[in-house]
Amino acid sequence: MTEFKIGDIVEGQITGIQNYGVFVGLSPTEQGLVHISECKHGYMNELSNQIKVGDKVKVMVIDIDEYTKKISLSMRVLMKLNTPPYPARTKKRAKRHLPDIGFSSVAKKLPEWIDSALQSIEEDRFEVKQQIK
Repeated sequence: MTEFKIGDIVEGQITGIQNYGVFVGLSPTEQGLVHISECKHGYMNELSNQIKVGDKVKVMVIDIDEYTKKISLSMRVLMKLNTPPYPARTKKRAKRHLPDIGFSSVAKKLPEWIDSALQSIEEDRFEVKQQIK
């Protein structure tokens, strides 16, 4: 049985570094793993460049496996993220001032086009009748 609960903030000592994460000794009998994704915000390629065995670190317990009793830890949760307290403002685009043409010219021409189309249909019908006779 573990003495830790999810959400506990514990200070521990780094006992080992692997390419996938950092092992932290939480008590004389228990240790947990800080996965590389939980070490800090952003991309981290080499853990050994930033952390050394024996360093004291503050971690938060984020998961405890029910069957294996493995403890997952996070250092990233305790780091402040530099984000503003207000939402980012969207940039307003300058409006293009276009002439007010719209579809008025089409509306004026439409009756003319309809008459022309009807006239051509009548002419075609007349030609067809002439050919039949």
